[in-house]
Amino acid sequence: MTATSDRKGTLAEEIDRLIARRGDRELDWDVLSFQTKVNPKYERAQMRYVGGGGTGAHGDPKVVPAENFTFSTMVIPAGHEGPSHVHHDVEEVFFCLEGEITCILERDGETVERVIGPRDLIWIPAGVYRGIRNDTAAEAAMVVVLGAGRPQLPTYPPDHPLAKVKRG
Repeated sequence: MTATSDRKGTLAEEIDRLIARRGDRELDWDVLSFQTKVNPKYERAQMRYVGGGGTGAHGDPKVVPAENFTFSTMVIPAGHEGPSHVHHDVEEVFFCLEGEITCILERDGETVERVIGPRDLIWIPAGVYRGIRNDTAAEAAMVVVLGAGRPQLPTYPPDHPLAKVKRG
């Protein structure tokens, strides 16, 4: 079902299918387990609200369908990170809810790090490598928004240990 197709029933019934309630969601610590198998520091959890995000979890029946973006939250334990990766087809936004997140951006050999805290946001254009790191002693939480309904799975730098990992 997409947001504009498959309209069935009354408006109220349709709208009720488009509400994602916190109580219906659980943190998914397994969706990125292929990364954790490479290195435990990559362990983090996703909670999907709209679409499957860049994790490839597009079969989650609890998500609200969308055509042009995804919306999820991410929990990053202290000392953990999300590895550098690139989305060639989408823009991405990181919005910090709690804690601090170090964002690492790389393009054409130039690397920039920026720390964002609660209610801070960083927008990342398509084609720029991005990674996140929690350098603090406390858990961090963030919102992740991707500007495509079903983005391509990210790719990793050729020399990164996740570059050769097969999913599944």
